[in-house]
Amino acid sequence: PDLLPTCNGEITTMSFLQDVVDILLQYVVKSFDRSTKVIDFHYPNELLQEYNWELADQPQTLEEILLNCRTTLKYAIKTGHPRYFNQLSTGLDMVGLAADWLTSAANTNMFTYEIAPVFVLLEYVTLRKMREMVGWPGGCGDGIFSPGGAISNMYAMLIARFKMFPEVKEKGMAAIPRLVAFTSEHSHFSVKKGAAALGIGTDSVILIRCDERGKIIPSDLERRIVEAKQKGFVPFLVSATAGTTVYGAFDPLIAIADICKKYKVWMHVDGAWGGGLLMSRKHKWKLNGIERANSVTWNPHKMMGVPLQCSALLVREEGLMQSCNQMHASYLFQQDKHYDLSYDTGDKALQCGRHVDVFKLWLMWRAKGTTGFEAQIDKCLELAEYLYNKIKNREGYEMVFDGKPQHTNVCFWYIPPSLRGMEDSEERTSRLMKVAPVIKARMMEYGTTMVSYQPLGDKVNFFRMVISNPAATHQDIDFLIDEIERLGQDL
Repeated sequence: PDLLPTCNGEITTMSFLQDVVDILLQYVVKSFDRSTKVIDFHYPNELLQEYNWELADQPQTLEEILLNCRTTLKYAIKTGHPRYFNQLSTGLDMVGLAADWLTSAANTNMFTYEIAPVFVLLEYVTLRKMREMVGWPGGCGDGIFSPGGAISNMYAMLIARFKMFPEVKEKGMAAIPRLVAFTSEHSHFSVKKGAAALGIGTDSVILIRCDERGKIIPSDLERRIVEAKQKGFVPFLVSATAGTTVYGAFDPLIAIADICKKYKVWMHVDGAWGGGLLMSRKHKWKLNGIERANSVTWNPHKMMGVPLQCSALLVREEGLMQSCNQMHASYLFQQDKHYDLSYDTGDKALQCGRHVDVFKLWLMWRAKGTTGFEAQIDKCLELAEYLYNKIKNREGYEMVFDGKPQHTNVCFWYIPPSLRGMEDSEERTSRLMKVAPVIKARMMEYGTTMVSYQPLGDKVNFFRMVISNPAATHQDIDFLIDEIERLGQDL
């Protein structure tokens, strides 16, 4: 009650916000301190019982509110910690953080130039620059920042369907033939999720076989397209992956582009994880052929370390997104405004209210330049290669696939001493399956580091190490290996 807009609330407000900033700054400093835990782990019921989280009729004091802020950060995962390797999005960028604070203070919505003038222009400039890096002439085309890669992929499916059958917008699925989409068996689950949400159905997503490194086999893709057409289905989209979630594999985009051209199918590239490599002169060859795509998903909140969330969908054909999604709401998109209406981006979005996600990316890009992002990304890839070289012949480690990783994903089993002499058998497999989950649980209870694991296909639980944190160093990789061995020796 004492804070602005209360009369004479300035002094209380300044001191309250100063206290909040102090809490945040202490957290930031702790995030990079290797002697602090990555996580202070408690089981859900413990955390629920230890504090009173319930909402009450009566207000609390500002002291209690500050205490709530401290408690929340005390149990938060330090995603900026140099030893947090759990997700594809890690790190804590100071300029990005500053931009996020500014965005929250400005507290506006992305629908129109009328209420978000600078942000709308920055989205226009930044998306054009990203399209240029994809290789579309002069950065032509369209795009939007969406709430994550899954939604970006769904936009691509929506637009691809509209391009082939514009009548679907008014008449719905009943008015068009049975559609099918194609993606790799290693692709992200969001392609199926999008098919379910758009009424196409998950059975209409055909999974294409991958080679042992996790890349789509083009001949299998072509065979399945022909097969679908013979059954009377209409292939409308191929979603190729540039940087798969688990293996970090890059599908052969040139061969896929040739097939899409031959059968007149929309080519989408899900580069949510691998798109950042376009910033690197050394590594961008892995995305050769991406310039032939009709649409591209690229998440700067992953490899580029932009604070969550920041995901872009880029579309090669201008105007398509607008005609696919616009509803001409006259209370937002009046046609008789006094400025150039092409800057009102709201009607091409699926959302009405849309968070400002561009400012973090734009400000970081200003602060680092493309070369700064390049150095950051090259360093992460170099660390992944360092890890791979360290464990590929080390006792107690087995690689999930041969050869050096294409991205920062390094997939491996840790084999505890008790399993090292055993020949391949069902018993060995079922024991190996339990190793990674136990080590992971111990990591979290000690709070020293976090790295993810999963099974895949016929392969039992293995560690998937990913590096996207600019704070990580060779010492942190060494620490991780020692920690896995320390926590897994007795299994």
